[in-house]
Amino acid sequence: MTTISIPPEAVPIVPPSQPQPPAARLELRAASRIRGRVDGAWWPRSRDMARELPPLVAVLDQVWGRITRVTVHEGMWPDLPAKVAVAGHVVRLGWFDSEQEPADLCLLSFTVGRWDLLVIPPECDPDRAAQLMAAATDVHNGRSPSALLTQDA
Repeated sequence: MTTISIPPEAVPIVPPSQPQPPAARLELRAASRIRGRVDGAWWPRSRDMARELPPLVAVLDQVWGRITRVTVHEGMWPDLPAKVAVAGHVVRLGWFDSEQEPADLCLLSFTVGRWDLLVIPPECDPDRAAQLMAAATDVHNGRSPSALLTQDA
């Protein structure tokens, strides 16, 4: 007598879905020969860098190439980790005080270059945030992040 065992059909075990972080609120300046002080604007939902940076960098990796380092002003972020995991790679985070404007987020890539984004405070009114995003992405804008935040405030 021969016995053949047939295993039951494998049922995939799917882990409970992890809540996905919301998409980054980001607007980028159109490509232009005119180089401004900012390349766009980012409006994070909180001041939690470990939570806010991954969705931003995941988008920018696709647009600008792999982001490897980010620098910020330490006064805007209460807790700054030295490294943040982002979509399969690690982004190193540096922070400065007087050397960097409070509303500037500097993104660096070893192979592609540097970009600066205006950081709109998370608590900003949506209408004001829309105005700031429009101003930051205007190809004729030459103002610094701080000047953009204080203009017509």
